[in-house]
Amino acid sequence: MAKETFEKALADLEKAVENLGRSDLKLDETLRWFERGVERLAVCRQILQEAENRVEVLVNKGDGNEEMQVQPFHLEENEE
Repeated sequence: MAKETFEKALADLEKAVENLGRSDLKLDETLRWFERGVERLAVCRQILQEAENRVEVLVNKGDGNEEMQVQPFHLEENEE
């Protein structure tokens, strides 16, 4: 099975949110859409976490010869 894309998971999440806004759904249908939305949100978060782990920033080593090194990207706590 192919790995799910962020775009597909996000589209599914948006569909769940849209359906949760409907006033004509029965309680059991609403709960199913809510469960689907929570599941899709978890998938989106996982995919974003994997993407963040892959982001790398080129940083000047600062030794004057303009060599570059690759360092992992770390989001600052206050930026989350």
